[in-house]
Amino acid sequence: MAPLLNINDIKHILPHRYPFLLVDRVIEFEPGKRLVARKNVTANEPFFNGHFPAAPVMPGVLIVEALAQAAGLLVAYDRPTDPDEYLLFAGIDNVRFRIPVVPGDVLTLTVEAKRIRRQSAHLHGTATVDGQLAVEADLLAILSTIPSSSDGAARWRAGRTFDAALDAED
Repeated sequence: MAPLLNINDIKHILPHRYPFLLVDRVIEFEPGKRLVARKNVTANEPFFNGHFPAAPVMPGVLIVEALAQAAGLLVAYDRPTDPDEYLLFAGIDNVRFRIPVVPGDVLTLTVEAKRIRRQSAHLHGTATVDGQLAVEADLLAILSTIPSSSDGAARWRAGRTFDAALDAED
């Protein structure tokens, strides 16, 4: 199956780069609703050097990050943003780790939109290997401007840039 988005397309949407870009291709996509992506887990991944070298296991937090990146692709795909705006991973609930992910596995990352608003998105994600559930979680993403001034940057680091009034139901 030819990918709908390849790694170069993904790099145009997400700001992540190696070694932290954790989505290799998108294979299914319903704009604003659902996205299915793949991550090929290889023995050369840098985290395997320290995450149990004798029995390598992909860290669960990185699987969650891969789900968050897939969610970012779903939300940001055709959304116009300013150059200093970023879609940020803001929260996670109901996360469950079911099976270990090891070198040679292909992670299938599925994210479904529960609610997308102007400044936030609530999504549900699952990561599977050969049809077996590895991880599932509810994800929250917010659109935030990363300011260049030192005062604005201090407010941003303190988490006080989200404007709930802009995100209210219309």
